[in-house]
Amino acid sequence: QVQLVESGGGLVQSGGSLKLSCAHSGRPFSACAMAWFRQAPGKEREFVAGISWTDDNTDYLDAGKGRFTISRDNAKNTVDLQMNSLKPEDMAVYYCALDNSAYCTSYLRRSPVRYGYWGQGTQVTVSS
Repeated sequence: QVQLVESGGGLVQSGGSLKLSCAHSGRPFSACAMAWFRQAPGKEREFVAGISWTDDNTDYLDAGKGRFTISRDNAKNTVDLQMNSLKPEDMAVYYCALDNSAYCTSYLRRSPVRYGYWGQGTQVTVSS
């Protein structure tokens, strides 16, 4: 049974930094990538950053490029999201997710429907 557990959310001032961590356990039948999504009140869930399960291929939401960094530690079974220069518009619930599609692609999928496993979410609040 695959489980994803996020940690590291909290309250930070605009311009500050937070590091989110996702601990994953269990072995899925198929694994293409791990990703972070976020959802603000009244908005759709959106892709923030992703990293391939098997190599260092990464992808980022344009709004996060240069500020966010996703990384994977295979020894610890964690996927982290370092967020710097946070802005009020980054405030949302952040979710860790695993793409368990039957076939993987050379690009990282951004649609939430492709991700079959999700964590419970962690709140990120940015004060202006």
